[in-house]
Amino acid sequence: MRSIKQVGIVGLTLVSLAAPATAQGVTIGRDGVTLQDPRDTGRARTERSTRGEVSEREAVRIARGQGLRDVDNVRSTRGSYRVEGTDRRGRDIDVVVDRRSGDVLSVK
Repeated sequence: MRSIKQVGIVGLTLVSLAAPATAQGVTIGRDGVTLQDPRDTGRARTERSTRGEVSEREAVRIARGQGLRDVDNVRSTRGSYRVEGTDRRGRDIDVVVDRRSGDVLSVK
């Protein structure tokens, strides 16, 4: 009986010392199910060019987060970037990203 109590105490101690797990975000989209690292949240909003806008490079990163795998073309307009490419299944995909906020306006 004494050894069972000791094992229980050791088990509770190990469980209490374990680091808490951080939850992952799950996105279900055209590219299938993707897991998002919780440490990456907000990165798109923190990296801005000197004019306070999203750079072309950052627009590509945002588009990749929407399922874009291979980038074919990036078009710049006054208010947005249109990133064209294919997803992991080879289907054409266009992602429109707002230049000021970095928000995704559409995914086609």
